[in-house]
Amino acid sequence: MLPTLYLTSVVAAVSVLAPLLPGLFGVGPGYLLYRDAVSTPRTHITDTTLGIGDLPPRAVPQDWFVAMASTVVDGGTVVTAILLAALIFAGVGFGRLAFRLVPGAGRAGAVAAALAAIWNPYVAERLLQGHWSLLVGYATLGWILVAASELRDRRDTARFLRLGGLLAAAGLTPTGSVLAGVVLAVGLSCRPVGLHPSFVAAGLWVLSALPWVVTAMISDATTTSARVSVEAFGLRSEPGLGPVGTVLSLGGIWNADAVPASRTIWWAAIATLCLFLVIAAGVICLVRRRTSLDPLVRGIGALTVAVVLVLIFSSFGPGEWLLEFGVEHVPGAGLLRDTQKFSALLVPGVALAVAGAVAAACRRVPAGFAFVGVVLLAVAPLPDLAWGAGGSVRPVAYPDDWAAVAEIVPGDQGSVALWPADTVRHYRFADGVSLDPAARMLRAPVIESGALTVDGEVVDPPNEHAAAVASALEAGGSPDHLAALGVGWVLVENDSPPTRLAADARLVHNGDDLRLYRVDAPADRGAGAADRALAIAAHLLWAAMLLAGVAGAVVVSARERRRTSR
Repeated sequence: MLPTLYLTSVVAAVSVLAPLLPGLFGVGPGYLLYRDAVSTPRTHITDTTLGIGDLPPRAVPQDWFVAMASTVVDGGTVVTAILLAALIFAGVGFGRLAFRLVPGAGRAGAVAAALAAIWNPYVAERLLQGHWSLLVGYATLGWILVAASELRDRRDTARFLRLGGLLAAAGLTPTGSVLAGVVLAVGLSCRPVGLHPSFVAAGLWVLSALPWVVTAMISDATTTSARVSVEAFGLRSEPGLGPVGTVLSLGGIWNADAVPASRTIWWAAIATLCLFLVIAAGVICLVRRRTSLDPLVRGIGALTVAVVLVLIFSSFGPGEWLLEFGVEHVPGAGLLRDTQKFSALLVPGVALAVAGAVAAACRRVPAGFAFVGVVLLAVAPLPDLAWGAGGSVRPVAYPDDWAAVAEIVPGDQGSVALWPADTVRHYRFADGVSLDPAARMLRAPVIESGALTVDGEVVDPPNEHAAAVASALEAGGSPDHLAALGVGWVLVENDSPPTRLAADARLVHNGDDLRLYRVDAPADRGAGAADRALAIAAHLLWAAMLLAGVAGAVVVSARERRRTSR
């Protein structure tokens, strides 16, 4: 069954990411620069990538991992390969879950669940928003549920190591870690494994979350958000669906520009109706067999209902007010403001329902017909996910200026200030807006404002240090003032030089896309040695869990092959 799941998932993932794949083999451009997705030839380890700079550690340990991997493999290849693997393993993981928990679904049901896990609005919208690392966490959910449930029957070191590796992979981003913690709790509670194994599993989750927990504690960045961010990042109802239909369809990302075209018209309602037909048929099938089902099925069902209610409740009235209070006063609660991210917790239930629909249909028609019918209803209504979501997600090539500047700037002669100071850019060589790649491409820490404006409303104000640097540049860019703020370099993008800086600072690179100025004798404003050591230790422990998880998975797989061959 596994070879079929892998083959199906590979075909689906390749069809989604086709524009990016030539870059894996050095054919054409190979870097993602699209909204929040940024890949560069090389990412360097700085205070920024460790999460102990002036911004909240939102990309921890993601940036550090890419930095380490890009010392061996081109950074663009690393990100594309991870994204491709995420989609493949998402399909296989949810397919395995369905095969294990839905009797009678068989291979056809498992494959249908795998396709539904890859080909849905959640994946499309997160891909279009550039959340490639969140999709890694999404990909682990089915695997974690299976691994946690297996601990009741077989508990050994290799299985715990495998579970730890899965939790570490999910923890590539803080949100992925939270998602993994939720499904781990469901898996352990529905199939009790005993007090000691439960504590071990919970401890593994805590260890996997250390990079972002530790850096959040030692960072100077604020860990709360403005109340207005809840409305700005809240669930966005899609045409003809309302909040309930939007949640159940797995859509509703806050950014209307990060939505496939087919989800912006009346077709969205038709697509959702098709999905509802599949889910309803599957749920009816599972309810009829409830006495013979694994307890985990009921747990996943309860999780699905709870998440739907919470997402809807948080979009208006008291629920919205409670969320606003939390993000404003509770450190770290800003993780919850983009509520649609947590629609990922609905996918285990959707996968089981899709497999159940195939099982129900197989009682009346041959398995092949049942499979095709269910897949057409669940997957085909999103035709523009293929080919990089209709060609929207495609690679770029950086102009030569970027490599030249990256070669000039060392890591020990002050931070880099950006001008214009905004974090969001629109480059001539990229399609649409994106984050600035300088923070990942340069060896020196880059001062990023962290400011974010949505529909004209400031939801994330700039941090104090970045605001002071921006004010200095707006006032003309006095080198003495900038040096006192720790600025050793000013990178001017899109041909917008501050006039006084151009006269008083040394121009060390003058290109068509970038100008680089040198500021002498910058003050040292980097993180302390103790903070840096703590952050590195947390990241190394996370990496050790990831590697141990791979070893544990190999051992478990070898044992299962030997057992089945007897």
